[in-house]
Amino acid sequence: MTEIEVVVAHSERATLRAGDVFLKIDSVQTRIDVEVEAMALAPIPTPQVLWRNPPVLALAAVPGTALGRLGEPSDASPAAWAAAGAAARMLHDAPPPPWPGGRNLEEEASRLDDECAWLIANDVLPADVVKRNRRIAEDALRPGAPAFTHGDLQLTHVFVEGDEITGVIDWSEAGQGDPMYDLATLTLGHEEHLADVVAGYGADAEVEVIRAGWSLRSLLAIRWLAEHGFDPALPGCEVDVLMSAASRG
Repeated sequence: MTEIEVVVAHSERATLRAGDVFLKIDSVQTRIDVEVEAMALAPIPTPQVLWRNPPVLALAAVPGTALGRLGEPSDASPAAWAAAGAAARMLHDAPPPPWPGGRNLEEEASRLDDECAWLIANDVLPADVVKRNRRIAEDALRPGAPAFTHGDLQLTHVFVEGDEITGVIDWSEAGQGDPMYDLATLTLGHEEHLADVVAGYGADAEVEVIRAGWSLRSLLAIRWLAEHGFDPALPGCEVDVLMSAASRG
């Protein structure tokens, strides 16, 4: 009998694995709609859609292993990280989809202020660390020229085999957006591989905007992670990312 593995589960969505099939269950049907359409448009490898019966989407597993995990050293080669950068560039250079991305910069800026206030009020981080990262994050709150972005390009969503990209999964946040935010998401907590990703992406990658994205994502994520059973204070995770950014001055 094939065992059922819970890949991720919280109040909004869940992903289960049964053998070589992933079952995605989402409370917001439009996210599944976006995922299916984005995978059809993306010029890089994506999972095969097996069937769809709302609210469930069945996808074939992609070969290989994830590029890495937040808080753990990556076993992937520098060439694999560079290939991830090249795949991101190919996506960003493709014609953008007709729908907007999942980010609303005005709402994001307002939420960022709320999250920073919460972090300080609850002594999650020293106030100077929060304020320093809030200033850094400002560079990531920009409209920019819209590109075809994945929207949640975590390194666990990028699969590699050797030095090759075999598939990119979880496209529910895809749309028109800032390409540097994709690169920030991809390299979050893995600063040691930023140069590899930039080498694959191209010289016009904006490193300071990518770093700003690290601060932005981390500040916005900590409360949600804590409330949903995740620990952002584990080594190499969001709290460490913010402490490191603040120490750079």
